[in-house]
This record gives sequence, structure tokens and C-alpha cells, in this order.
Amino acid sequence: MAGGLQTRPAADPDAIYQLLVEAHRDLTGEQSREVNSRLILLLANHVGDPAVIAAAVAAARQGVAGPPGETFPPGADDRQF
Repeated sequence: MAGGLQTRPAADPDAIYQLLVEAHRDLTGEQSREVNSRLILLLANHVGDPAVIAAAVAAARQGVAGPPGETFPPGADDRQF
């Protein structure tokens, strides 16, 4: 595993994608964010290894946001992920 992350494809990536899409069907934006937050916490608890979770967080942020600890722009709701 490079950087603590699984680098081989999931056993059935299409099924996983479909599960994630279905989890958000008919939800409002706020409900969708709540499901994502809960799912992240459940999966992090399942993984259990802080180093693997840190590597996943870094990979997820890459190209999306600045480094961890960067502040939100004025007026942004910093309670949201």
C-alpha cells in the first residue's frame, strides 16, 4: 500500500459507486452532507488506523483545498466539512 492507502481497485467499484449514489437519492443538500459526515465517521471507525485515515484525508484534499488548518474565507460556514 502506497502511503497507507489501498492502491488496487475495489472488488466491485461499480457496486460501491451505486451504493454511494443511492445513499443520496431524494435527499436535500443538507441531508446529503449529514449522510456524508456520518459515513465518513463510520468508515474511519471501521478502518481504525490513524495513519491510513490521515493519508486518505490528504489524498481527498489534494487539488481541492489548501493544506489542513487553512481557514475558511470570511462569511463561510466553517462548521461544514
